This record gives sequence, structure tokens and C-alpha cells, in this order.
Amino acid sequence: MFKKPELVLATTTLWNYPSQHYGPGMQGDLKYPGATPSYIIWNLLQRYTRPGDFIIDPMCGSGTTLDVAKDLDRKALGFDVAPYRPDILRADARDLPLRDNSADFVFVDPPYSTHIEYSDDPRCIGRLDASTPEYYNAMREVIREIWRVLRPGRYAALYCCDSFRKKKPFCPIGVRLFEIMEEFFTPVDIVAVVRHNRTLKRRHYHTEAIKGNYFLRGFNYLFIVKKEARSDQVHTAGRKTNVKKPNRKRR
Repeated sequence: MFKKPELVLATTTLWNYPSQHYGPGMQGDLKYPGATPSYIIWNLLQRYTRPGDFIIDPMCGSGTTLDVAKDLDRKALGFDVAPYRPDILRADARDLPLRDNSADFVFVDPPYSTHIEYSDDPRCIGRLDASTPEYYNAMREVIREIWRVLRPGRYAALYCCDSFRKKKPFCPIGVRLFEIMEEFFTPVDIVAVVRHNRTLKRRHYHTEAIKGNYFLRGFNYLFIVKKEARSDQVHTAGRKTNVKKPNRKRR
């Protein structure tokens, strides 16, 4: 059994975390398809948030963000169209029940096309193929909503991967989503995260990739952006709701 990597701040833009979870327990659920490595969220919250800050994950999956936030003494809410556990709220990432400018940090790990079946809910973006405009139109709404709920001067991060299937077009999801994010945010950095999954450990997949003259996906993108406090920004939705963020500690 391999040793889990230590919890230390990453100092380069190449991250390699062969373990899904840090420490003796789990953050989120290892059995959940496409679970985000908790080291990634830990690094982001350590760099871009402080104790007591309010964290949002609009596509919360198995709840990894909630667990890491709790470990680091941050307040957090997670949303999903198909909640995996009771503390995740049911909501579409394109229409969050939150006030404008209310979150201190937003992390999102969206579906990368239709590779994984997350839900039969018709609102699920994982049902949209990334070779079609519908996927990017939906993700633009998600990114717009992230911009709306995030406080000016604070940061957001999006974790994603490109899409390739044999005999299907290559879909540069990362490039296209980053272009959309630039419509709303100021880029801060791009991190490449080495992928570790069962497919990459199977020799016959590599043999087929050589025969077919294609590449297996070896990394994920991690885009880090900032919401500037500029008077010329016109993306606000101007919508208020009755859902309030958790009580925050005074600093």
C-alpha cells in the first residue's frame, strides 16, 4: 500500500496526487465516479481563503469540498441536481439560491461531456455532449452564476479535462471553458494536475492508443480566476433570494 502524499502547499503549476484523499479518512467518497482529489481543494482553500470564509461548490458531487472546508474551519454550501448525501442541497448550478456577491470562494468540477452518467435529471449538464454548442452554452450560464455569487476581489477555480473518444471528434473543453471564464474574470493561473485512474493503469489501453495513434488523457486543467471590482462589468444577474450564507466569524 502506497503512502499518501503529505499535505503541503504546491509551489509549481504541475500537481501530482496519486491518492484521492489525505489523512486517515476520506473527503467525499472514493466510490463516486469522477471524484475530485481532495488535495486540490485543500491547496486552493489554503491559498485563496481564510478561516471563517464562505465557500460554494455548485456541482458538489460526493461532497469533497464540504469535507475539506470543514477540516480547514471554513463555512461551505454544496449544491447538485442529484444530491449524493443529505448535507448537499438540490439546485441547478445555473440558478443558485444565493444572494449576489455572497461567496468568498467558488470551486467547480463540472462534467466533461457525457463520459459519466451522473443523473437522469434533464437539467444535468453531464447529459450534454461537449461536441455540441449546448454544453458550452450551459457552462457559460454556470460561469456567469459563479461570477454573480462571488464577492468582488475574491477567487474561483474550475477543474476540468478535455474529451476524446475513439472515432469521435476531439473536444478541447479546457480551452473553450477558459475562454468563457475570461469573459467574466481575470485569469490568475493555470495548473496541470496529473490524472490517476484505472484506465491509465491498464496496459491494453496504452497498446490501443499506440495502434490507433491517439493519446489518453494524462492531465486535468485547474483554472484559477479572480472577480475584479470594476464598474464596467455587466454580467450581474441582479437576483436576490431568501437563502442566506452561514454565519461568518469576524476578522
